[in-house]
Amino acid sequence: MSASAQSLAPGGETYLRFICTADSYAAALDQVSIVAVTDTKGTIIYANEQFERISKYPRNELLGQDHRILNSGHHSQFFFKDMYRTIARGDVWRGEIKNRAKDGTFYWVDTSIVPARNARGKLIGYISIRTDITRRKLAEELTEALNAQLRRQNRAISRMAHFDALSGLPNRLMLGKMLRDGLSMQPPGRIIAVLLVNLDRFKEVNDTLGHLIGDALLKQVASRLLHCVDDRDLLGRFGGDEFLVIREIEKPDDAAAHAAALAQRIIEAMAAPFTLDAHRLTIGASVGIALATGGRIEADVFLGNADLALFAAKNEGRGTYRFFVPEMEERMRARRQLEHDLREALGSDQLELEFQPLVNLQSKRVAGFEALLRWSHPTRGRISAAEIIPIAEETGLILPIGAWVLHQACSEAMRWPEPIKVAVNLSPAQFRDNTIPQTVASALRTSGLPASRLEIEITESFFMSNSDATLAILAELRALGVRIAMDDFGTGYSSLSYLQQFPFDKIKIDRSFVANISTCTVAVSILEAIVALAGKLNMITTVEGIETQQQAKIAFDLGCTEMQGFLFGPPQPAADLARFFASAPSMASAPSVL
Repeated sequence: MSASAQSLAPGGETYLRFICTADSYAAALDQVSIVAVTDTKGTIIYANEQFERISKYPRNELLGQDHRILNSGHHSQFFFKDMYRTIARGDVWRGEIKNRAKDGTFYWVDTSIVPARNARGKLIGYISIRTDITRRKLAEELTEALNAQLRRQNRAISRMAHFDALSGLPNRLMLGKMLRDGLSMQPPGRIIAVLLVNLDRFKEVNDTLGHLIGDALLKQVASRLLHCVDDRDLLGRFGGDEFLVIREIEKPDDAAAHAAALAQRIIEAMAAPFTLDAHRLTIGASVGIALATGGRIEADVFLGNADLALFAAKNEGRGTYRFFVPEMEERMRARRQLEHDLREALGSDQLELEFQPLVNLQSKRVAGFEALLRWSHPTRGRISAAEIIPIAEETGLILPIGAWVLHQACSEAMRWPEPIKVAVNLSPAQFRDNTIPQTVASALRTSGLPASRLEIEITESFFMSNSDATLAILAELRALGVRIAMDDFGTGYSSLSYLQQFPFDKIKIDRSFVANISTCTVAVSILEAIVALAGKLNMITTVEGIETQQQAKIAFDLGCTEMQGFLFGPPQPAADLARFFASAPSMASAPSVL
């Protein structure tokens, strides 16, 4: 008997005679294709050598087995239902099948299943003729896997292009597209509002506590903002510490009220403290609002309007919102011109200092002067520090201007009689540079002024982030021998806690506590408590804003150490001080406060 005949299960001769009428044909079949024959129940009754090779089953283990022994689990039940339906009709089924070999590996075969009938036409089984296509299918699978990976990468790239990686919110690109689409398809009678949200003190946190804390804070901010908006709104991160809300409002008459209510909700949410890695941070937010009330407006112009409104909110005290009005454009043009002029002023001797006296209440003499920055603008005239400093901080000019003020103040103080001191205010922006101790040391060294005659004044905004870096810089300044004073004491929400963090030499009591001490017993009690506290801590107290003899007498009776105000003289140019010292060498010319 031939090799093919030996591959038959009992009773399989009939099937073999059906497909091969001669031994030579059976031998050829073994060499050419992967062949198997099953009975009508699906039991394998014939398998050639090629089938044995690819399935890795010895033929004696295949014969008599259900054909499903090769099932890979790859194909669905619908796949097999289609197969069975086709061959049940007596048709040839063709398709690609993934099978499992005995060793657990998989292989693919291009398969044709032919119904087998005897001479009387009765169905007696099925013949499957297969071709190994494993290499081709593996190549296709690899190609598909690579394509799937490319699709995932493309989706990731698209997401990166349109969504902020940190917060998961739409980014500036996506927001701009959505706004342009919204403006181009704005229905008649509907208003589009944009709210540009900026965090008020985020930069201080980021600069002093580091980017990891800053990033964690931005995530919490995004989460709070999501709770402020609703399904009508598109919220995204516009960049840095700015977020944007786009809202479509159906009723024009309610647009301003709707936008204002949303802005207020955002401001209140941002005002609550954030807790991050044991840091309790209070930052706050300002909001600029612009409304598209109909007519064509470009998205960039619309966003620019919101930015102008945000600038107005920042400029008017922060922690508030403002709507865009056309007058803001003119004010911004004037502001930009002022920035340009300030850059030129620094190098053209337009900046100067004035000095306001600090009077010691025990000696009734001038104990020192506070240096106040002034700008003699060629067309606008005299400009005060209150207008100069915000511009300088925003443009980065605060560092060179601050250094000039320190050097100039120390140099002027060297012309005064000893031990009269000079007080200089520092901006939080100067501390963020971390070089202020070197700048102070340079001013002292260049001028020759003893460090004990220089007093540095800071406000509580230096401590808003509970920064160890700020305390370290103050310690460096103290090590130089300069005196440190907290200015505007009592105006912040936690001034007392700052007295625990650093041993100030002096606290300057804000003028708001002095304005009505002549008529308000509560104000007197508060002032008395502050003076008593300072005494316990061995700190000097300077009362600002003294304008009347009665105010001075009350402060004196309460035990204040120093006073400052127009009662003792307004800020004066350095040249006037020279004449003052020449006419009052004994320094006994301060007005009587008793």
